[in-house]
Amino acid sequence: VHKIGIDLGGTKIEGILLDEKYNTIYRKRIETHQENGYDSIVKSITSLVNELKAKTNEDISIGLCTPGITDTKSGLIKNSNTQCLIGMSLKNDVENGLDHEIIMENDANCFA
Repeated sequence: VHKIGIDLGGTKIEGILLDEKYNTIYRKRIETHQENGYDSIVKSITSLVNELKAKTNEDISIGLCTPGITDTKSGLIKNSNTQCLIGMSLKNDVENGLDHEIIMENDANCFA
């Protein structure tokens, strides 16, 4: 199983495709453009994941790290420095856009 990791930041979205031994197959960085709003960010994430998926024929798992905390009951993002994410169901929206389950975690926890 190959792994796709997405790091969503206030100014950039970085994606990486790793093989089963965690070697980098492909990496790409794009601007977040949060001034274009929430839907634009979701579209950018799904487009980047699809670009990474196209680089492999293997099954994949997808992880997304985000600024802010996700409420475990509602699934909504809170306390994010990327204001347009607050109150949104990013995990659900990205999963719907990809038709694939993802794992989402706060960026501080991902890099701890």
